[in-house]
Amino acid sequence: MHTCPFLPTEQVNLQRGGYPKFAVPLLQEKPEEGRASIYRTVFTNSCKEMMCYPDFPFPDDYPNYIHNARLHKYIRDYAQHFDLLRHIRFKTTVTKIRKRPDFSATGQWEVVTRSDGKEEAAVFDAVMVCTGHHVYPNLPLAHFPGIEKFKGCYLHSRDYKEPEKFRGKKVLVVGLGNSGCDIAVELSTVASQVYLSSRRGSWVMSRVWNFGYPWDMLLITRFWTWLDNFLPKAVSDWLYVRSMNQQYKHEDFGLMPVDGSSRREPVLNDDILSRITCGVVLIKPNVKEFRETSVLFQDGTVQDDLDAVIFATGYSHSFPFMEDESIIESKNNEATLYKCIVPPKLEKPTMAVIGLVQSFGSAIPTADVQCRWAVKVFQGLCTLPSVNEMLEDIEEKKRSKIRWFGTSNTLQTDYITYMNELTSAIGAKPNVLKLLLTDPLLALKVFFGPCTPYQFRLTGPGKWSGARKAIFTQWDRTLKPTRTREAPPATSTLPSLLVLGMLLIPLLLLLTVLY
Repeated sequence: MHTCPFLPTEQVNLQRGGYPKFAVPLLQEKPEEGRASIYRTVFTNSCKEMMCYPDFPFPDDYPNYIHNARLHKYIRDYAQHFDLLRHIRFKTTVTKIRKRPDFSATGQWEVVTRSDGKEEAAVFDAVMVCTGHHVYPNLPLAHFPGIEKFKGCYLHSRDYKEPEKFRGKKVLVVGLGNSGCDIAVELSTVASQVYLSSRRGSWVMSRVWNFGYPWDMLLITRFWTWLDNFLPKAVSDWLYVRSMNQQYKHEDFGLMPVDGSSRREPVLNDDILSRITCGVVLIKPNVKEFRETSVLFQDGTVQDDLDAVIFATGYSHSFPFMEDESIIESKNNEATLYKCIVPPKLEKPTMAVIGLVQSFGSAIPTADVQCRWAVKVFQGLCTLPSVNEMLEDIEEKKRSKIRWFGTSNTLQTDYITYMNELTSAIGAKPNVLKLLLTDPLLALKVFFGPCTPYQFRLTGPGKWSGARKAIFTQWDRTLKPTRTREAPPATSTLPSLLVLGMLLIPLLLLLTVLY
């Protein structure tokens, strides 16, 4: 990778620049090997009510979309509230996980860790692998001919931290995903020109949806999931495309996806359209070839005097600490896992992979439910089917992914369908029909309202006594951080009766003529 002369290595303090002043560690300019990395201005794409731990709502005054420093504080508060810190060993690296010699009988694992330069081994009855899928950058340079001749610098989005060092530069961002859009928008405030290259386009949504409400509070509901699965696919696809084009036509901005009906993860960005409209971000097709100081795009256009390229080309997942790599089978970025959690061929189901799934919903409640399901499997309270049945289920899920997402080698899945599947197995799925008889108001909120994480703590193991109240007050917590000024309600400039009369006048005239 070419080192950028205008990118010095240093530490950046999150407490400067107008960002939330919380007790957070310094953000390293150079990412640590084997750990995820973010840029300074990362905000969540899921709102606080949809992404919280199901028994620990965010504070009322927290904004709906949260800066990474605030999220860091929330997670620390959660750990302190439930007295978890005493169970966690920090600054410890797992270097090796291997089966014990008697694994077929005990299901135990030997885990080798390193801390302060010293290694030690310990035996565990079960292991959860929670490394996620944003650690190992995917930098497919072989797909970009001529990159070795390019005299400017290039880097993966994982190495990007802040825009200031690109001031006055011409920058190409490759990849129309969440990171690519965020970085392009941020760079456009200082760079002389930003080009955003996309191979297949993408749906782009705003975090702020109809009536100013968070997008996920309105779209992630049991009703919409039921309707999506109930309707014929052609009708469902038409409704999906119509809703995505509701605010603007994607083709007018060069964003239209190649496969418009595919449910690939949309991009969440509030500013990219204004940046395109102002001309500071130009949407370009895929790169055909790099030259010494320029780039040739697939449509034949050439951009000269290019200074830097940022590849926002995603990540691949890997498990370098597994001594036997065949335990977690992975090919073409597809992991063979039952319920996206358990390696199906283990003699004893005592390993779970948490977080290797990507849905329309948030990662925190998804991982929470995955862990609850995995613990029941470890305890033998949730029995797994035979190996062949698990493999058949995995293949069926792949075929379903092709139907909805256009490909099988994706971590995507439908949020509510997946959460229902896991919580049904452990008795934690809310029974809407039963609630209609026992608590009809709650049933309506569960079915038609946002599918907030509290729903999965209404019943079963892990039931939380505050779940019902949290559901009934979720909109209060959503509106409080935006109502920071007491404003009068909107009033009509014309009396209602006058408006009604004006509407009736044409009807009366028509009746008079007919008479």
